[in-house]
Formats: sequence, C-alpha cells, structure tokens
Amino acid sequence: MTDLNGKTAVITGASRGIGAAVARMLHERGCNLGLASRSGDDLGLERAVARPCDVRDLDAIVDLCDATAERFGGIDIVVPNAGVGAYGPFLDLSREHLDEMLDVNLKGTVYAIRATLPHMLGREGDVVTLASEAGRRGLPYEAVYCASKFGQVGLTRALDHELREQGIRCTNVCPGGVATDFALEEGRGRTRDALAGMMSAEDVAEVVVFALERPRHLRILETALRPASEASWG
Repeated sequence: MTDLNGKTAVITGASRGIGAAVARMLHERGCNLGLASRSGDDLGLERAVARPCDVRDLDAIVDLCDATAERFGGIDIVVPNAGVGAYGPFLDLSREHLDEMLDVNLKGTVYAIRATLPHMLGREGDVVTLASEAGRRGLPYEAVYCASKFGQVGLTRALDHELREQGIRCTNVCPGGVATDFALEEGRGRTRDALAGMMSAEDVAEVVVFALERPRHLRILETALRPASEASWG
C-alpha cells in the first residue's frame, strides 16, 4: 500500500460535496492540500493552501498550484472534481448552460491537470478525475452533461497512455447518484427526498483514496460505483 503521509494533493471544487470529503480524508492521512473552489474555503484544515478559483481560468489554477508547490515542495496528486449540471431536452438548454457545463466540467479538468503536471513530473504522481456514470453511457435529457463527462473520461484514459512511463497513474472515478446538492441541479425536478438511498460524498472519497493507496506497481484505470437503490442500465 502507498503511504500518503507527506504527499501533496490539489483538489478542485473542494469547498463542499465530494471535493470536501476527499480533502478531509486525505488530510487525515497526512496529505498537504491545495484547495480550489469558488469560495476559497480552507475547510479549517491546517496543512492547506486555499484560494478562490474559477476552474475556467487557467491563470487562477496555475497560481494556486504554484503557491501549493512552493509551500509544500511539489505536487503529487490532482483530483479534478469541480462540476456543474443542467438537465432537460437538448434544444431547451440555454446557451449559458451549454457553455458552463463544457467549460467547467471539461475545460476545468484539462486546466487542473495542465496546471499541476509541471509540478508532478519527476515524482510518482496520480491524476484521479471525478467523472460520472454519465461519462460511461449516454442518458436521456443529459446529452451535454454526458458529453462533458465522456470528455473527462477520454482525457484521463489518453493521459494514462501518455504519462504511465513517467510514473504518473491516471484514474477515472465514475459515481452514480450521490447525496449532495449537485443531485438537485437545475432541470432534474428533484426534492431533497430524492437523496435518500444515494451514496454519500464520503463513499466516493473512500474510492478515490483507495485508488491512491494502491502499491505503485498497480494502477486503477477506472472504477464505477452506484448506490444499491439505483437501477442498472447497461
């Protein structure tokens, strides 16, 4: 098992939900953290650099990563987690929603990896992308969201081929329904009652940490998980 104590991880979308759960779990294992979020919340964690950061702004992510690497001596892990969703018939989605999903989910993932990678090369590192079951199969009324998530999955798979021989492992984590505010995003027509039976953010964070703790001679390319209450499709 890989010891994470002393490793440094950058997490986007880190102020709530899965991102916050991953941050807390890694901090418990001794990791230093670079936390990017719209609020810039440090979650009360002592070994953390936290900045307000729009993942659509490459310069902002680079500044966070540079500050994190300067404080802790490098970066070993990046968890691109920031994401948004809007749902409904394809032609009913607004231009704002189209741009936001593609920019935050896909471009934000590209930018997060691009900003951290210069600090990871020459070290044994990990890229763990928080994608989705929507990145593994097409779903009705989620076409653009699926497109952004398929893009994340494809990017991380391609980087696995490119970076493996440089000691960097690349993993897609693809959860189904998670009981966070994200599950109530616009167009889903859900109330909080719908969260009952879904996975917790901590359930997903445990899978992220499991992938990171595998011995360095192993790599997990993709893991998909769903709550037992969720129907199977394909």
